[in-house]
Amino acid sequence: MELGEIVVTGSPGERDLYTEQKPRTQDLLGKNGKQIHRVFKYLTGEMKEYGEWMKNKPLMVQLVDWILRGTSQVMFVNNPLSGLFILVGLFIQKPWWMLTGCAGSVVSTLTALALSQDRSAIAAGQHGYNGILVGLLMAVYSDKGDYYWWLLPPVAVTSMACPVLTSALGSIFSKWDLPVFTLPFNTAVTLYLAATGHYNLFFPTTLIKPVASVPNITWTAINVPLLLQSIPVGVGQVYGCENPWTGGIFLVALLISSPLICLHAAIGSAVGMFAALSIATPFDSIYLGLHNYNCALACIAIGGMFYALTWQTHLLALACALFCAYSGAAFTNALSVLGLPLCTWPFCFSALLFLLITSDNPALYKIPLCKVTYPEANRIYYLRMMRRASESRREEQKRKEQKPSGGSKISTGGTPLCTPKNSRAY
Repeated sequence: MELGEIVVTGSPGERDLYTEQKPRTQDLLGKNGKQIHRVFKYLTGEMKEYGEWMKNKPLMVQLVDWILRGTSQVMFVNNPLSGLFILVGLFIQKPWWMLTGCAGSVVSTLTALALSQDRSAIAAGQHGYNGILVGLLMAVYSDKGDYYWWLLPPVAVTSMACPVLTSALGSIFSKWDLPVFTLPFNTAVTLYLAATGHYNLFFPTTLIKPVASVPNITWTAINVPLLLQSIPVGVGQVYGCENPWTGGIFLVALLISSPLICLHAAIGSAVGMFAALSIATPFDSIYLGLHNYNCALACIAIGGMFYALTWQTHLLALACALFCAYSGAAFTNALSVLGLPLCTWPFCFSALLFLLITSDNPALYKIPLCKVTYPEANRIYYLRMMRRASESRREEQKRKEQKPSGGSKISTGGTPLCTPKNSRAY
């Protein structure tokens, strides 16, 4: 008996009382641990139990859940609690932006209902995330400032186009089992900004000019704290927000649903920052995270969301983020000539290009689109498929080994001229 196990008791009754209390304490700890695990299970991932509970609720109650899920789906997260955190971050940035974003999400979701789109896709927020981006970016690029209420009608009309574009592009991309990403948002907002422009009487937009001179960059003047701050700011710029506190809240929202998504968002934002430094981008735009947000989205998409997470796909995600950063610089120069913003065109271009890669390496496993959930669950699905494939190969090998070696023998004088080879030898 070890010293830590010695218990001094004065009577047999006290000894019996100690032996009864010890299992009770262990049972209580075990129950508390199970309850904590159950709470985490309910709040993380996709909150499936909550989604099942919401199915029997009135439409207006379900609509709130769909809007929250659509808010978080911008970052590939299907979690209403994460969506609530993101709305709080948007409110901290600018309440007007949150209002226009929610208006766009509501209109696009109701339009999808009116068009009788897939109900499960609507419930997952897949018809809301493009709408909220439309509402946000139309407010961000409006030259009329905050609380210009006449902006709401064009926000509603432009958001109505998102489900139409999603359905149309989905019917094309489904042939290659590819997602539409934010292409409906890019298309709708780009057309709106091109149709209005800076000199429009009713809906003027921010004036965007191409770079016309060599920027004055002094490398000794670089601010390292602001560079580090640009990582959460870059995540916030996915929603057009430049407040570092808002970006930090967005990272917490991602962490609630999926730590892997949160990790790849931060890594992708950092890759964009270093890539911008490598091509001598002005520091002010780097500090604002304008070169990071597309890289964050690309890194999430490849790093466990649409590919099963392995160390090979993790490296592929870094390569995709780097490619997205440099292609983003090219898109910025090209679109600025037309007076148009970058939006998320580089992310869509890079992610779709990397999802079209074909490889015989089983570690580069592309998750079927109907099975995509979140990286941790995608990893479990991948391991299950690999286990099934391994078991089926072993069973097939056993059947081949047990199969008798057949074949006819040609004999002359009772002596065989040749013995047939085993069917596996070739």
